[in-house]
This record gives sequence, structure tokens and C-alpha cells, in this order.
Amino acid sequence: MLKEERQTFIIKQINLHNKVLSADLSRQLNVSEDTVRRDLNELAENGQIIKVYGGALSKSFHFPFANNDTYAQDSKKIIAKKAVNLIKDGMVVLAGGGTTMIEIARAMPKNLKCTFFTISPLVALELVETSNSDVILIGGQLSPAAHISIGSQVINQLSEIRVDLCFLGTNGLSLENGVTDSDWEAVQVKKAMIKSARKTVIVSIAEKLESTQNLKVCDLNSVHYLITDLDPTHGALSGYSAYVETI
Repeated sequence: MLKEERQTFIIKQINLHNKVLSADLSRQLNVSEDTVRRDLNELAENGQIIKVYGGALSKSFHFPFANNDTYAQDSKKIIAKKAVNLIKDGMVVLAGGGTTMIEIARAMPKNLKCTFFTISPLVALELVETSNSDVILIGGQLSPAAHISIGSQVINQLSEIRVDLCFLGTNGLSLENGVTDSDWEAVQVKKAMIKSARKTVIVSIAEKLESTQNLKVCDLNSVHYLITDLDPTHGALSGYSAYVETI
């Protein structure tokens, strides 16, 4: 594979999953980690990605307010319009982080009055600016990779609340492996979020379907709704509809 092809693949994976590990890219591309590191360094020097220890991060994920080229933004806006239809007046809602969640916050109707808990400072800021809901930020150690609150303090706070709906993004989603992620601390927080919710909603662009990360969050039978940018009758969702309600 030519360098240009490798780097195109790398950028696609980073934009899709927000974070990638050098070891995973090495395995997927069948090249050495040294080759991957050189590619990541070059892409970082060109301002296309953010290089971190052991891998890289998406620029559009980390600068959603300053960057106008958020990956698959039109698809995420479609998801957001579907998601807000699940939220009813007076509900208590728990929100994760990520650019799809920011689009959901932006799409919240002004006439809805809810209580939002969130682990994401960026989502909290957007909700405060664009909605009439009460917003409570669950605080803790701030993850530099995921931009969410993590750690035992967050998990303890989550154990003390009970919400109607929990909205979670995902880095991997498949029929065989369920909801997966690549960040250990984020996985522990997501597990606690699911436990605190009566119903869990996974929001994901269709490109992530049948992709798997290294760490498991939950099986599909722990999820109540799956919202994608596809029509719910699309063939790609047929297997998922046996486990969750597709929207």
C-alpha cells in the first residue's frame, strides 16, 4: 500500500472512531508500528490530526466549536433530529460526549423543559446556550482524549441518579460484540451511565456499524434504541432490529 493510501485510511479511521492506537493501525495496515508512527507524525505536522502517546486523535472531535468540518456532520444532524423526538417534557436525561451529542444539544426544541445530566463539559455548554432545560454537569477528572469526566468520583455520582433516557455515542458497534470502545476509563463511565438509566439510546453514524474496538461496554440486549442516519428499514439494520428498536 502506498503512503498516500495508508494515510487516507488512517485519517478515515481517526475521524470515524475519534481516537486510534498505533498498534491497531499497524495490525490493520499490516505494516510496522514505526511506519505508522512516521505517518502519524507527518499528518500531525500537516495539521490533519492530533498526535498523542500511542496513537492519534481527531481534530474535528476535539475542536467542535472552532472547526467547521466535523466528520459526517450532516449525518449527525439527521441523528439529532431523530433523537430529540424521544425526549418528552419533564424527562430526566443523561448525555454522553462527542460531536453527535453536541448536535443533539443544538437540536433541542426551546419549548421542551427537561433536566439534563451530562459528563461532557462541551455538551453542557451547548445545552445551556441552546435549550431551556436545567443542566447539571457531572464532574471529575477530565479525559484529555475523550473530553468527558472520568474516574471513581463520576461513577459514584452516576450511581446516585436515576434517569429516563441515557444517550450514548459509540466507537464500535456490531451484532457479535455489541457496543465497544478503546478507552478503559470511558468504558467504566459508560457502564455506570447505562446502569443509571431506565432506557439506553445508542447514537451512531451508519459507517460505524459492524466495527469493533478492543473494550466491551455492553451487549445489544442492554440497549433499547439505536439511532443512525439510515432509514430504520434499511437492510444494514435488519440484524440489529432483533435486539433494539431502530430509529
